Amino acid sequence: KRTHKKTALRIKFGEIVRQRRKSLGYSQERLAFETGLHRTYIGSVERGERNVSLENISVLAIALKCLPGELIPSISDSD
Repeated sequence: KRTHKKTALRIKFGEIVRQRRKSLGYSQERLAFETGLHRTYIGSVERGERNVSLENISVLAIALKCLPGELIPSISDSD
């Protein structure tokens, strides 16, 4: 079984993704459809279990109607 290391930065990133998704009224399934990513991947991102690639940050940002930088927490937020 794969284990995913949660870090403060990953957890905060996931919280931001979840907040933006919910603000658009999207379910995880809808966000998965909009991004082409798997629903379980979206859930693991939101739980802070994934080290998300730059490519997937960009795909998520497009679907969440924001700039990629808006999904990335500041370093001080993740301490």
